[in-house]
Amino acid sequence: MTRMLKIFLTAALLAPLAVSASRLKDLTIVEGGRDNQIVGYGIVVGLAGDGDSNAAATLRSVANVLQRYGLQLNPTDIKAKNVAAVMITADLSAFLKPGARIDVNVASMGDAKTLQGGVLLQTPLLGADGRVYAVAQGPVAIGGFLGGAGGAGGATVQKNHPTVGNISSGAIVEREVPATFVHDNQLRLLLHNPDFTSASRLAEAINTRWAGIALPIDSATVTVKLPDDYRGRDVMFIADLGQIEATPDTLARIVINERTGTIVATSTVRLSQVAIAHGSLTITVTNQQGASQPGAFSNGTTTPVQSTQTAVNEGKGAFTIFSEQPSIERLAAALNALGVSTRDMMAIFQTLKRSGALQAELVIN
Repeated sequence: MTRMLKIFLTAALLAPLAVSASRLKDLTIVEGGRDNQIVGYGIVVGLAGDGDSNAAATLRSVANVLQRYGLQLNPTDIKAKNVAAVMITADLSAFLKPGARIDVNVASMGDAKTLQGGVLLQTPLLGADGRVYAVAQGPVAIGGFLGGAGGAGGATVQKNHPTVGNISSGAIVEREVPATFVHDNQLRLLLHNPDFTSASRLAEAINTRWAGIALPIDSATVTVKLPDDYRGRDVMFIADLGQIEATPDTLARIVINERTGTIVATSTVRLSQVAIAHGSLTITVTNQQGASQPGAFSNGTTTPVQSTQTAVNEGKGAFTIFSEQPSIERLAAALNALGVSTRDMMAIFQTLKRSGALQAELVIN
């Protein structure tokens, strides 16, 4: 971890706790207004020799496309170097009407080297019920490139992931997803992060505005009855309901991503009385190559000489005792004072969890 990133992590963990209320529209969704996933299979053309290596499925797809235009070809007579078979995925939001546009993601299925410069041909996107809900088409943007493939020495230069891209506003909605969000003059709010305390607080905030209309059912659901003066004005009520503010509760959780070296901890993390000691051992092996030169007029030859140097560096350990129940702020300050690295912090958190001293959920990705 760089010094700048470490300073940022320390500042984030040591920042004063600032609990602010959030709008209900940011904490919940209305049941019946969910997104739906749609998917399709298509081909991307114009890949300048970087497409699939004549895969049978790709060749058959090209033959089927040409057949639509009256060209009858045997798939074995087609070369598919400029074509790639792809899967297209998208999320279809509720209440979108036919004619609206949505973004789509495009990912290669075969062994195409890149989708750079390719164009997706018209592809229907299906829902889980097998019906067509949108049609996608357009140039693929991959946000990177692959250069030099097949050049002298086989050298290549790659930026980002060239076999996955997207098409902004690349699909046109053809069918609306039916959605009903009010039943018998009541609706249900579904929490993004289920929690019993949060559900209770949301219901309390709603009842402060309209007495007795909200009831928490479980950790993820709050039912709300429409007030009498909003009968027949469902949309206006949901708009006003979404502006109410409430303070959700936060679980004690530490999330560790070992691949990126990222550690995120909530302010509710607590430790039991514990003592922590940590030291590190670093072994460095260096290979150096030199040359032995023969003496003058000795008719000798220059001989390469390889030497190996080994260095052992053991960091000083420190034994830190927490006599009071510390918060994540105090723990972060102590760990940074010891000068431990991010990977060492990960090991310490895992050891604390195994010892039973860490009163929080530990999530490792």
